[in-house]
Amino acid sequence: MGSKNQNKPPFQHNTALTTTSTITPSSLKKKYIADVVSEDKGQRLGFEKMVGTANNGRLRLAFSLVNGSQDLDLSSAPASNAGSECGGIEFTREDVEALVNEKMKYKNKFNYKERCENMMEYIKRLRLCIKWFQELEGEYAFEQEKLRNALELTERRCSEMEVALNNKEEELNLIILELRKSLASLQDKLAKEESEKKAAVDSLTKEKEARTSIERSQASLSEELEKVQGELDGANQRIASINDMYKLLQEYNSSLQLYNSKLQTDLDTAHETIKRGEKERSAIVENLHTLRGQHKSLQDQLMSSIASQDEVMKQKDALLNEVACLRMELHQTREDREHYQQQVQSLAAEVSKYKELATNSSELEEKCLSQGNQIQILHDQLAVAERKLQMSDMSIFETRNEFEGQKKLIEELQNRLEDAEFKLIEGEKLRKKLHNTILELKGNIRVFCRVRPQLPDDSSSNQAKVFSYPTSMEYLGRGIDMTQNAQKHSFTFDKVFMPDASQEEVFVEISQLVQSALDGYKVCIFAYGQTGSGKTYTMMGKPGQPDEKGLIPRSLEQIFQTKQALQPQGWRYEMQVSMLEIYNETIRDLLSTNKDASRIENGVAGKQYTIKHDANGNTQVSDLTIVDVQSSREVKYLLDRAAHSRSVGKTQMNEQSSRSHFVFTMRITGVNESTEQEVQGVLNLIDLAGSERLSKSGSTGDRLKETQAINKSLSSLADVIFALAKKEDHVPFRNSKLTYLLQPCLGGDSKTLMFVNISPEPSSAGESLCSLRFAARVNACEIGTPRRQLNMRTSESRLSYG
Repeated sequence: MGSKNQNKPPFQHNTALTTTSTITPSSLKKKYIADVVSEDKGQRLGFEKMVGTANNGRLRLAFSLVNGSQDLDLSSAPASNAGSECGGIEFTREDVEALVNEKMKYKNKFNYKERCENMMEYIKRLRLCIKWFQELEGEYAFEQEKLRNALELTERRCSEMEVALNNKEEELNLIILELRKSLASLQDKLAKEESEKKAAVDSLTKEKEARTSIERSQASLSEELEKVQGELDGANQRIASINDMYKLLQEYNSSLQLYNSKLQTDLDTAHETIKRGEKERSAIVENLHTLRGQHKSLQDQLMSSIASQDEVMKQKDALLNEVACLRMELHQTREDREHYQQQVQSLAAEVSKYKELATNSSELEEKCLSQGNQIQILHDQLAVAERKLQMSDMSIFETRNEFEGQKKLIEELQNRLEDAEFKLIEGEKLRKKLHNTILELKGNIRVFCRVRPQLPDDSSSNQAKVFSYPTSMEYLGRGIDMTQNAQKHSFTFDKVFMPDASQEEVFVEISQLVQSALDGYKVCIFAYGQTGSGKTYTMMGKPGQPDEKGLIPRSLEQIFQTKQALQPQGWRYEMQVSMLEIYNETIRDLLSTNKDASRIENGVAGKQYTIKHDANGNTQVSDLTIVDVQSSREVKYLLDRAAHSRSVGKTQMNEQSSRSHFVFTMRITGVNESTEQEVQGVLNLIDLAGSERLSKSGSTGDRLKETQAINKSLSSLADVIFALAKKEDHVPFRNSKLTYLLQPCLGGDSKTLMFVNISPEPSSAGESLCSLRFAARVNACEIGTPRRQLNMRTSESRLSYG
């Protein structure tokens, strides 16, 4: 009984549940069936409601195309009930009617125990039948949902066919009008020919001439046919040559790809040389610091030696003065000695007379000996002082020589440091040039992936890690691996930022792209991801914390700093700013003085804004407020004003969830007064609202409407990306306000970068996998080569600019 009766219509049990006035076993059974059915009615109704939103217990995703799911097969049968409580038992209409109309047969009418056992067995069979009906009803509801989806797909295709038929009908109407005009002209010609025929009847000779002219025209037509045949052969030859040219172009395209890979390797080598230069520069700076310390210490030693030399010179002068004094004393002493000797000689002659003077002469001799000893000691001290003076002179000479050598070494290191800085600047210029060359050759939308770090409110991190990062040279910093249900998914992007990456590191990677806006390019950077994955933090940062500023404030600071730096080269810039949000498929002006200009009050819509694209790919929004700015402080004030006006709500997934798409636009016009060049650039910075599942966000009321509008616009964005990836002729940009506003960025000549933000929580693994798959599709889209908006300024524009 596996699937024999699966395609039969569900039994209409309500028609079989009728009651009679008499109480019989049959009526009791029917009444019991009605009671059981009424008890299970709420469950069936709940199941029918759930079928509208679930398939086999899995919630329908908002982006079925993003998840890579296929269209439902119209010929697919209902799901098997082999795993249900009924096992493999199925019932036909005859089985059910026999079960309902079955009459109890009892051997003894008054044996109530036997009757209760039979009745319980019969009730079990009835419950089994009812459960089978409920499962069959659920299966058919599931099949009905599949058919409804197929019907929606068919209706969508029919609408597209109707649009095509309408276009064809307009073309046919134009053809009919042309045919009617040609018919009128032919009728006029026919009237003329009839008059000519009437005249030709009168003259047989004219008829013969007409016949000969017809024969001649036939001959000319045959000649023209031969010429057309020859032209056809020539066209075939040209088609063959065009095919050959197409092959040559394919070969040229492959050679360009090889050249692109070569440029990528050159860029990697340039990065390595820059890194080596930075390491050498850091080492040189460290050596310079050490040499400066040594130089300072040597200078201190030199100053101390000079001070000691001055002290020694002072001591030398003092010693010389002292020696002179001692010499004078010695001379005086010698004179006294000679005088005393004369006195001694005179006294010796008179010694006999003056014996009492003998003692005095002996004392004088002792005094002379002591003075002689003192003079000898002073001579020794003078010699020692002269030796110290010579040694200090030699040490000063050696210190001066060492100081000159250190000075030459410092000069040499400074020259090497200047050379390293020059090489670093040249390498940076080469990197910028290679960066722009690669972007122009690639022509694809660049994709950066950023993983949000774990937050205190997240679930415990004891679970296995969802993301890992390859460490090989080929995928280092560009690859990310995701594990879900023991299955590994690998993705490669232009850059992957791990959770510990700072705002400064992220901005360094896009700084050259922001610089392109000042060079005259159209630049678009937008953040995509689920709710709570860190998009607004990446774009705006945390208010009041300068180290955690987002990409928008940092980009504005760089633009105004570069504007000041380019003024000496003759560049003058004018900048205009506008900010809007798309809320529930309605455009709101965030800089408007009338706060409720675009809001809906009492069922009446406010101001309506329309999006227009001109032939040059420039986008204008009617009646949108545009403000001229001169500094980053003015733009910061406008950003704060727009942040207070933006729609923000609370959901179960995010305390401060953005409920709208935020679009920041800066138009830049630059003129070089010396070269007469004029550039026009546009910088679009977009913070998209996050996709979310209703089961997780718990949105109700207004939050539910906002979620549905957000998911619808992001689904339209996915349709546009898939159409671009498949290079389809028709790209549905007009399906939503968001995609129509981004049309020049996704399908024009601009430089476009997408940030895909993902959450590291295991509970968000499904949404993260969908976001990564969508980002891979975006990275494969080719949107054309970026074109610089550069013109030469005329005399009229020079006058008007001043």
